Amino acid sequence: MREDVAVVVERDPSVHGVGEALLAPHLLAVWLHRFSHAVHLAGYRVPARLVFLLGRRLSGIEIHPGARIGRRLFIDHGLGTVIGETAVLGDDVTLYHQVTLGALGWRRDRERPPGQRRHPRLGSGVVIGANSVILGPVEIGDNARIGARTLVVDDVPAHAVVLAEPSRTVRPGTPNGITEPTSLRVES
Repeated sequence: MREDVAVVVERDPSVHGVGEALLAPHLLAVWLHRFSHAVHLAGYRVPARLVFLLGRRLSGIEIHPGARIGRRLFIDHGLGTVIGETAVLGDDVTLYHQVTLGALGWRRDRERPPGQRRHPRLGSGVVIGANSVILGPVEIGDNARIGARTLVVDDVPAHAVVLAEPSRTVRPGTPNGITEPTSLRVES
């Protein structure tokens, strides 16, 4: 637990001490997940789900009791983050808010053999940007970086950087209303 608190102090620039770190929503979610995971592995799925629901209610973060989480997970802000049942996260993973580590859908999942992973596996040191979605049993290699708003449905090699398409400015009166991305300049 001390290691978890130290990670908050280290990775969250808005936190200025242990007292503030203890109020990080993801800590409660991770600690309740560890308990629910142990209960889940012992075969008590309903009690594990009850602890999971409590964690989701108190933190806004959904970590299925079956998910395997490595050490020093940091979820910045966290609200809306979802980690599916067969997801596997290595050590030192950082997730920003509204990240989904999900499956491809019940139809495809029902076709998989029992026990086969349906959710992503993240290597150690992976960083996933805000509002990113990683679906299916994909592998994200160690120290890979996934940018904000990115949809990932294929494997990502170690140390890779994956970015979403940049936004475009829409202006009335241009062909199709779309222009190429432009840099914004502040003039004094």
